Amino acid sequence: MSEGLAAALPTVDDVMGVLRGVIDPELGSDIVDLGMARDAVVNTDGLVEVTVALTTSGCPLRAQIQREVRTRVGDLPGVEKVKIHWSELTQEEKAATMAKARFNVAQNAPDTAVSPTTKVVMVASGKGGVGKSTVTVNLAAELARRGMRVGVMDADIWGYSVPRMLGIEGRLSGAENEKKIVPNEKQVGDGTLEVVSMGFLVDREETALMWRGLMLNRAVQHFLEDVRWGRVDYLLIDMPPGTGDVQMGIAKMLPQAEMVVVTTPARSAQKVATRVASMGRSNYLRIAGVIENMSAFVAPDGESYAIFGRGGGQELADQLKVPLLGQVPIDASVAPGGDEGTPVVLEDAPGPAADAFKAIADRLLEEIPPVDMAGCTARIFEAAEQALASLDIASG
Repeated sequence: MSEGLAAALPTVDDVMGVLRGVIDPELGSDIVDLGMARDAVVNTDGLVEVTVALTTSGCPLRAQIQREVRTRVGDLPGVEKVKIHWSELTQEEKAATMAKARFNVAQNAPDTAVSPTTKVVMVASGKGGVGKSTVTVNLAAELARRGMRVGVMDADIWGYSVPRMLGIEGRLSGAENEKKIVPNEKQVGDGTLEVVSMGFLVDREETALMWRGLMLNRAVQHFLEDVRWGRVDYLLIDMPPGTGDVQMGIAKMLPQAEMVVVTTPARSAQKVATRVASMGRSNYLRIAGVIENMSAFVAPDGESYAIFGRGGGQELADQLKVPLLGQVPIDASVAPGGDEGTPVVLEDAPGPAADAFKAIADRLLEEIPPVDMAGCTARIFEAAEQALASLDIASG
């Protein structure tokens, strides 16, 4: 193996870093913190071996943990194959895990108010003007239409547009008997959207926010720590374009998040989008896929015209070694739908863009499936709560 290829391999610290994004949904901690990720070996041929110890060999969560480990470690540059060695925690190790669970429950102060069962998807782009917000609101609306509870966080503090695009108005309110902000809600079919945006906090939509990095970071931190998100299935975050303070701050606060990169067919957009993917991977985030927006103009007669060129999305996906989740054509109904607060996926007569978004939602559910709560660690969590309750009784 050449020195160049060897230099591209991840370190053991890199592997353990991405494993911190594998969150036990019922204990609310990552498998490194819980002592379940035992060891990692990086071989010179690109094979990475990871040892994971389960609470019991028949753990129903094994398939889910396996998928998370494979996708996150496999997304590291230089990794050709991932092999998982399974083992079982000893009685002493189980006791330590139990103690950790008790500690986490007792502290009851998570870094964010986002549930560990929530799948977090950062919708990012290298630059503005590629339709990132349009992608976010349409995917959120489509997931909600299918009966899911979906959170939407408008983290583009300067360029907030989600409230108008979803047709939601009103100020954010506080929860009674709880120091939490309540998201504004909108019913979509059998599902629900929970939405938070700076647009709900300013007096007028035209208000310009002239904030610098520290203030922006603090606003986003409030959205994650002080909002009562509840048990949403997915939290879609409309990220500001680029690779600034906000992006890095969210990445550090939500290590379990996965990133979807939005680009256009133009080569210039594709090159810029590479940077945001690099930022995500530098912060140990998994890049779940690429979405190419404005891929072509579809005329009323069905003829397609590649106004902005061809192939940028596929080239970016190939470069990042991730799937191209879909291509959204230029559709005349998208802009009016956004202005009127009706995403195209909710229109009575969907067009080519709506069809594309629905197909992308299918792929997204494949790449980032919802959490299955039927797991073995539930028994540990329940035991931790019981142990805490008995301690409270004894101390009383």
